[in-house]
Amino acid sequence: MTSRELILGRLRAALGPPPSSPSAVARNYRPPGGAVHLDVLVHRLIDYRATVHQCSDGEVAQVVDGILGGRRIVIPLGLPRHWLPDTVEALTDDDLPTDEIATADGVVTAAAVAVAETGTVILDAAADQGRRVITLLPDVHICVLRVDQVVAGVPDALARLDPRRPLTWISGPSATSDIELDRVEGVHGPRNLHVVIVPRSGGPPLSPEGEFLEFV
Repeated sequence: MTSRELILGRLRAALGPPPSSPSAVARNYRPPGGAVHLDVLVHRLIDYRATVHQCSDGEVAQVVDGILGGRRIVIPLGLPRHWLPDTVEALTDDDLPTDEIATADGVVTAAAVAVAETGTVILDAAADQGRRVITLLPDVHICVLRVDQVVAGVPDALARLDPRRPLTWISGPSATSDIELDRVEGVHGPRNLHVVIVPRSGGPPLSPEGEFLEFV
């Protein structure tokens, strides 16, 4: 008998005979369907050091111009073009090389869903969001989010997502801490995250006056 067989034999003896069937798993955790509070999402995003903008769909280009006007950006193939001002040089990601993506000043994408409770924005690589790499290399990420894409909690988000798609979960700008707990941003992704919240398609502006608001 080898040493390996001896050790495994002792483990089997200590554990006893295997169960005849798997143990039942409790499924009494919170189900989807919670109330959505947009102010909770905004609070969480700001706490993660993201900048939140609130505007109508027609004013997204104005917000993008204020952040990246006059600069070079990457966009996914399916991004609505009316979100882009004339002041940016837009590179459409049709399998761009990574070194070209890395030299861009920023990226503009849409989103798949956002979780209010955790302040998390989720991308699923749809045509208006593009490949994960374009949201990791540029220094600034502008993510446009519709109100109807905001859900209460993680169970609600999972109910909307396809687990077979490449999912990117974003909770604020990229950040890490060293052994001294000094925060360093931009190590694994963009240092600056801007979330632009717009009403659902055809819906009224979020603010009573129809003007965009900025939260920092």
